[in-house]
Amino acid sequence: MSFCGQNISGDNMFYCFDDDIVAIDCKDISDKTLTAGFVNFQELERVYKQLGFSLKCVERCKEKGSFFSSDIEVFDDYSFVKIIVADANDMSTEDCIGLFIRKNLFLVVSVDDEDNSNQSYFMKLLSHCSCESLTIEKLVCAFLEGLISGDNKALENAEYKISSLEETVLKNEADSNFNIKLLEMKNELLTLRGFYEQLIDVGEALRENENELFDESSLKAFRIFTDKAVRLKENVDLLRDSVVHLWDSYQAYLDMKLNQTMKIFTLVTTIFFPLTVIVGWYGMNFKYMPELNARWGYPFVIVLSVAVVVSFILWFKKKKWL
Repeated sequence: MSFCGQNISGDNMFYCFDDDIVAIDCKDISDKTLTAGFVNFQELERVYKQLGFSLKCVERCKEKGSFFSSDIEVFDDYSFVKIIVADANDMSTEDCIGLFIRKNLFLVVSVDDEDNSNQSYFMKLLSHCSCESLTIEKLVCAFLEGLISGDNKALENAEYKISSLEETVLKNEADSNFNIKLLEMKNELLTLRGFYEQLIDVGEALRENENELFDESSLKAFRIFTDKAVRLKENVDLLRDSVVHLWDSYQAYLDMKLNQTMKIFTLVTTIFFPLTVIVGWYGMNFKYMPELNARWGYPFVIVLSVAVVVSFILWFKKKKWL
């Protein structure tokens, strides 16, 4: 049953899972029936008291967060989680969601969602739910796992991209923007690492089940999710190490190019240094200089200069410096 075309607003923000998925009003929510809800921040301000949530959590939803800090609060009758979401397939977007988890109630709050992807994702989740076997633990885990679905493929693509950049360095084809590409990739991987660390903290906190919202026999689902997030984080760490090694290779490549340039300048300077000496000698203004009145003095100096240059070039080639 698909709800993807339905507008989640006004009174149709909550859906209960009975024999079927039914849209209900906030006042009809019961702890005896599993319910999922999706609201934006303005709608949360309207219903939070009725749902029994604290104003503190509502205000924390709006506070600016980061990928590198976990925002989890465990209360006696509900848990609050705030997640900054990173899309491994599109790092240009950054969403923020709040999760309120109560006995048989899972509420998703869209705090920051420029492309409206949070709502589409929530409705897609509902369309794949099976009412017969669905529990609050499975619903929460399904939502969290959906945040990282496809990330393995994205990390594989990043690995291929790094390999391509390594090949570029080995072939001496790195352009002037190569260091910018590396810096962007490093920052993206750092962001993903922070995102996965958030999810690991969330998974571990929910698995501890301090307020006993979940069935102890179902906590395995949170462990499985946490393990997936840990593996993704480890993969990101490996990619970050590869980027660091690639950066070192690029710096070695730049040093090699600089050494080649300095080598050329050194050879040119060495070759033409004797000519400088000759010019210095014949540029002196003494009355009785040799070859000053010689008929073939000028051609002699030219031939001498050419002979010196050729001799140095042949010598350098013999030494394999050229």
